[in-house]
Amino acid sequence: MGKFAHDQIVPFKESELEKKDQVANMFNNIAFRYDFLNRLLSAGIDVSWRKKAIREIKSIEPKVLLDVATGTADVALLTYEILHPEKIIGIDISDGMLDIGRKKIANKQLDSFIQLQNSDSENIPYANDFFNAITVAFGVRNFQHLEKGLVEMYRVLQPGGKMVVLEFSKPNAGAFKQFYTFYMNYITPSIGKLFSSNKDAYQYLNDSVQAFPEGESFLKIMNGVGFTQTYLKKLSFGICTIYCGSK
Repeated sequence: MGKFAHDQIVPFKESELEKKDQVANMFNNIAFRYDFLNRLLSAGIDVSWRKKAIREIKSIEPKVLLDVATGTADVALLTYEILHPEKIIGIDISDGMLDIGRKKIANKQLDSFIQLQNSDSENIPYANDFFNAITVAFGVRNFQHLEKGLVEMYRVLQPGGKMVVLEFSKPNAGAFKQFYTFYMNYITPSIGKLFSSNKDAYQYLNDSVQAFPEGESFLKIMNGVGFTQTYLKKLSFGICTIYCGSK
């Protein structure tokens, strides 16, 4: 398995915990503010990004889906709303995020369609070829071992199935790139600290985006673990990218 720069980026540099445990602790700490801050920091555009990603699997009409790094179940809920599959399983390593996700699911009375569980992308507790489709929104950047997580997702995906990854990326257009860099370096951590008293979490967001192997580099990694028909779509001047691959 290859090592990638972002695998070494952690939320709390002084901590001796593994990246996976640090990420879980970080999200437990900010869970109660997570949805609010997402909407605030992205001016609400993150919802449209998620919808666009979900529509990439519409053509295969999936019946059983896996949402990796499901967090507070935003993607799971939107997926049900758009595609109406028979079952969605959401996995995440943060109990704090999962608790909020379960409340949102219960409020919409979708408990029989969407189930959440604490599980790791590197050890997905399902058989080979189990899911028709897999979604990951803003999660692969947090994997402790990127390639290992992708291999595991490939394993549980059915032949003919499709994986969709939504992840932050860096814009490459002149003036907008300068604004983005300023926003991520200064505004995001400051707002994060203002509302969650956890500046580290939002500094980590920027650091991990900077180190992530985005664009064609990520498609190459997907191809390397077995995904075929891979492609990407850049959103909002390249702030965000959709990556797709089939099995």
